Amino acid sequence: MSDKILTVPNLLTLVRMGLIPVFASLLYYGKYEWALFAFFFAGVSDGIDGFVARRFNQSSSLGTILDPIADKLLMTTAFILLTLPHVLPESNKHFPVPFWVTASVIGRDVLIVVVALAIFMMTEFRGFKPSIWGKVSTFVQISCVGFVLIACIFPSYSGWYLPPVYTLTTALAFISGIHYIFHVAMLMNEEKKEEAKT
Repeated sequence: MSDKILTVPNLLTLVRMGLIPVFASLLYYGKYEWALFAFFFAGVSDGIDGFVARRFNQSSSLGTILDPIADKLLMTTAFILLTLPHVLPESNKHFPVPFWVTASVIGRDVLIVVVALAIFMMTEFRGFKPSIWGKVSTFVQISCVGFVLIACIFPSYSGWYLPPVYTLTTALAFISGIHYIFHVAMLMNEEKKEEAKT
């Protein structure tokens, strides 16, 4: 793991973080097409920086910290705005995004951060890695934001698909949050076994 700061993946992550206020402003002022474009670009940059880091061996300690922070900030900002009244068209009965959806998304992230911080303070364990359920939940959250914005852009579809999307997003946030506790315990056990071998 490199200690370099100015790497292509890190620069892409910083660009993604810089897009957050742009996305938030576009969404708040009802520029849904441009908001979707900014959100899509941020998502693509997330995939590109991960690919570049692996393909060209540009993984860095800073990147492992900044990348998840950028993702959490983007998703938290998106769901908070989508839950606020008068941000989305009031003509659609499925708007705004229900508070319980946003609460589950943010609550999951808070749980993960608190668990990770508590474990680090007690054991100095650093080998935190995302779980498969966490990746699935994040993908569904991103898709949820995209579907909401599509419903804003194309009101004729009425967003009939949104209620099951809201339910799935909430369910996976809950499942992945609980699963992460067991996932970290497994990672810690694996590290202890590796240390015992050496």
